Amino acid sequence: MHLNILILERKDFRNLFKKHDLTNELCNLLNTPGEKIHLQGLVGSSRSILTSLLSEEIPKTFVICLNDKEEAAYFYDDLNILLPESPVLFFPSSYKRSVNYQTIEQENIILRTEVLNRLKAENQLLIVTYPEALVEKVISGEGLASYTFQVTKGDKLSIEFVNEVLFEYGFERVDFVYEPGQYSIRGSIVDVYSFSSEDPYRLDFFGDEVDTIRSFDLDNQISKEALTRISIIPNIQQDLKDEKRISFLDFIPANSLLLLNDIQLIIDQIQYNFDQTIEKSEDEDERKMWFDKLLSGVIFAKEIKPFTCAEFGQKIYFKHSKIITYHTNHQPVFHKNFDMLAENLVDYQNFGFTNYILSTNVSQTDRLKAIFDDKGLNVSFRPVDFTLHEGFIDHDQKICCYTDHQIFERYHRYEVKTRKAERDSITFKELNKLHQGDWVVHVDHGIGKFMGLVKTEFDGKLQEAIRLSYRDNDVLLVSIHNLHRISKYKGKDGTEPSISKLGSGAWQKLKDRTKLKVKDIAKELIELYAARRQELGFAFSPDSYLQNELEASFIYEDTPDQVKSTIAVKEDMEKEIPMDRLVCGDVGFGKTEIAIRAAFKAVADSKQVAVLVPTTILALQHFKTFTDRLADFPARVEYISRLRSAPQVKQVLEDTKEGKVDILIGTHKLVGKQVVFKDLGLLIVDEEQKFGVSVKEKLKQMKVNVDTLTLTATPIPRTLQFSMMGARDLSIIQTPPPNRYPIQTELHEFGEDIIREAIQYELARDGQAFFLHNRVSNIYEVEAVIKKIVPGVRTIVGHGQMEGEKLENVMMSFINGEFDVLISTTIIESGLDIPNANTIIINHAENFGLSDLHQLRGRVGRSNKKAFCYLLAPPLSTVTPEARRRLRAIEEFSELGSGFNIAMQDLDIRGAGNLLGAEQSGFIADIGFETYHRILNEAIQELKQTDFKELFKDEKEDSSQAFLNVKFGSDCQIDTDLQLLFPEKYIQSTSERMLLYRELDNLESEEALVQFEAGLVDRFGKLPNESIELIEVVRLRWAAIKVGMEKIILKNHKMVCHFISDPQSVFYQSPTFSQVLRYVQTHPQTCRMKEGNNKLSLTFDKVKSVKKAKEMLEGVGEE
Repeated sequence: MHLNILILERKDFRNLFKKHDLTNELCNLLNTPGEKIHLQGLVGSSRSILTSLLSEEIPKTFVICLNDKEEAAYFYDDLNILLPESPVLFFPSSYKRSVNYQTIEQENIILRTEVLNRLKAENQLLIVTYPEALVEKVISGEGLASYTFQVTKGDKLSIEFVNEVLFEYGFERVDFVYEPGQYSIRGSIVDVYSFSSEDPYRLDFFGDEVDTIRSFDLDNQISKEALTRISIIPNIQQDLKDEKRISFLDFIPANSLLLLNDIQLIIDQIQYNFDQTIEKSEDEDERKMWFDKLLSGVIFAKEIKPFTCAEFGQKIYFKHSKIITYHTNHQPVFHKNFDMLAENLVDYQNFGFTNYILSTNVSQTDRLKAIFDDKGLNVSFRPVDFTLHEGFIDHDQKICCYTDHQIFERYHRYEVKTRKAERDSITFKELNKLHQGDWVVHVDHGIGKFMGLVKTEFDGKLQEAIRLSYRDNDVLLVSIHNLHRISKYKGKDGTEPSISKLGSGAWQKLKDRTKLKVKDIAKELIELYAARRQELGFAFSPDSYLQNELEASFIYEDTPDQVKSTIAVKEDMEKEIPMDRLVCGDVGFGKTEIAIRAAFKAVADSKQVAVLVPTTILALQHFKTFTDRLADFPARVEYISRLRSAPQVKQVLEDTKEGKVDILIGTHKLVGKQVVFKDLGLLIVDEEQKFGVSVKEKLKQMKVNVDTLTLTATPIPRTLQFSMMGARDLSIIQTPPPNRYPIQTELHEFGEDIIREAIQYELARDGQAFFLHNRVSNIYEVEAVIKKIVPGVRTIVGHGQMEGEKLENVMMSFINGEFDVLISTTIIESGLDIPNANTIIINHAENFGLSDLHQLRGRVGRSNKKAFCYLLAPPLSTVTPEARRRLRAIEEFSELGSGFNIAMQDLDIRGAGNLLGAEQSGFIADIGFETYHRILNEAIQELKQTDFKELFKDEKEDSSQAFLNVKFGSDCQIDTDLQLLFPEKYIQSTSERMLLYRELDNLESEEALVQFEAGLVDRFGKLPNESIELIEVVRLRWAAIKVGMEKIILKNHKMVCHFISDPQSVFYQSPTFSQVLRYVQTHPQTCRMKEGNNKLSLTFDKVKSVKKAKEMLEGVGEE
């Protein structure tokens, strides 16, 4: 088999199509002003390839209009890939959906402004757009010029003047800029977020001169690149005084080329949006306003006449069009059938065609080669290392151009550049910020209320501290050097913790009690782990070619996490020690696929597999998934549950006993006495925490010598993953499948229009919808309302108070498509996968916690259809600030996956509960997650040093490092009378100072500290002296911990260091302590050691600064 493995460059790939005879003729026509051309026979991405070739030949602006946002976004993506050097721009609608829903999307306004701003200065742009975007008129060229504020480096401007201009433009002054249309002034630094750019700008003034201009990163507020000239533009979509609006076609140069896909359809869509919006107007004034702002289809049709137009599509709009015919066909559909694909490629090869397969992932084309090789097929194709949206066959040039995402039937995702993710992480910072009145946990004193920052004076020196209030209004002041001892209380959503009493000892008792409990659990886990390592299991053989074929036929692309987990599972199976691995990942992140691969690997070695699931419905669902995935492979899959008749079950059990069944799926019956396997090799458990105690006990016995794979959708907090090293093998899948659609999430008030539209849209594409209403008392009334709003819709109600069997029937009939809308309480089973249901409407969304909303939303968007989530809530002004923050965060975070975990505090708690047993959740609620985690870490660390010393003696350095670095003390308190703080004149905002104090106090490495300093200088200017010293305190603490100090008092130019108070500590037998003693003996003039009350301390004189103190301690620790 011969494969030319020369991967094509983009330019060479474009040139393959350049040789076309028609292309020259087309260029001549397009250079004729006002010419109308109809391009026939172009399908798939051949259109974007042609456009890219034309743009190189014709130096004009192209406006390409497709039929909807999605089509436009894919076209834009194709052009960006084909023309990486050219200015390709996306011109969207300002609204999230379209103008008649009126929810504005700020990102889109930035993109629109950027297009207009660049049209002023450049005349060779490629602009991709769609009807909803063209229906909105734009500001005129003169208008844009009058609302553009140009700033160049070296300009003579005063900060007052800039402030006035921005105020006049309608910018809002804030402490920190995080959204377009905001600005802030701090000393000589002005930050402004213009609508003309994706990044905000930072102007640094020297007197009345612009000294530097930089763009900066929203997320950490640190500068990115230096600029010489910028344009500051306000929101030009809003009503600006006396500004008349013009059509976008009037804004572009008159010699622009229009490329339109089905002109009549575009005109109709513009007209439809225009009519819909006008109809919704409540009075004459509003109608008039919309008439001024929108363009009708009729006028658009008149406006395209003078332009040179080329039309794609079937119908011809202009009667006198010149017709140019190409001959291309769509890429055939192969249904992931590799024999069909190979046959097709060989046929075209014999006809003299060249085959190209486009894939962003080289391993995909390698996989295809491997499959063809295994089947002994002589297929030749050239891999291309990027992909376009749709493959095609070009008969004129004899080229087959196939995309791998179509061969494997994956969803292909487009990229439209945006800074949205960064803006969202700001929303998360908000969630984790301490607001006044928040509950906090102090490691030593317990749970109190955060009352803000206060200034204290000490011998005429200013200091800042945090004020916490405890039971009976006792107040505790926490110095800013000890902020790492406090954390925001994370307990169950919405429950209030019990507040601690200072000095009562109750908090310490609670911590001790928790520690005992935790130690028992940890001990049991480690014992099980140790026992398993002594056992011998079955070592599976390496992958067969069938395994490769199964994995290649997976419809989604593997995420890096999935690849890692698959490899880990296979390595565990190939070892002799029985596997016990927990795979956890969000709903729909491909855990089942890993289970299927493992199961097939076991079957390939003639072993049987048992799959244990918590509910009957899940059993059926897994049965379907496994059967579908393994349909073309030699494996018999069966399931037992109460949905099958007794004779069926009996037959299956007999076959299992004789070894005729390879994979058996079932609920807890599976571990019962009547199920006998001939040769069980692998046990897969889904959502173990949902089973009862007796099943869990049974599993523990089975696990000892059978390979076990456990799956769970409850995320396990990162912090716990470390602690569990050496007790459980974990694989975490955090990255969502790359080809998942983000779920379009919108916040609305309860209204008939939006419900009707959502449900009708879903019915129109033969889909189903969930309507979530969490009150059983009036759920049937809600059903009646929906029936009234959408006549003829088939609805069914499901809620937790029904009998198990009845509820199951409801779910089954919904899964089988007998109903359109399921109206239910939150019982929509977490693992349930109904690919046909892609709309979820959540009523009274303000009453749910963030994680609930996130998990509910994860019920849709599981197939390759676009999914919608509508949150219905009363007007935002009437809900609590906390709920408002939650709703905003969930609406903005339409992506699945990683970013979310930050805010998922109650999920952390559930995760810990699932990993360590449910009763732990109670402790966590009592003492807060972070304190609990600290205790857990200490407990495991102690066990490793005492009870299980032997087991862990060969544990590599790094994993014990990851565990709490074996420092002798884990912390050192510092008390000082020096003036150390961020002065108010340096950082005005109290909440920002608070945030920075916390961040500084929690830093863990020199590198992070240096970065932190640089960030401060960048954002606020030169560091004042008291702040430089404040930063040194962190280094002082690190130096102190290294030499076994627990507390340092630095007052009156004297430093007293207290050693670890526990005389039994390993520290006193360590080489470090001997080194300290040597230092004391050799430096009698700098320090002296003394012992009193069984406590050891070291005193230094003449210590005038923190820096000096740090240097002295570093001297103590050095040989």
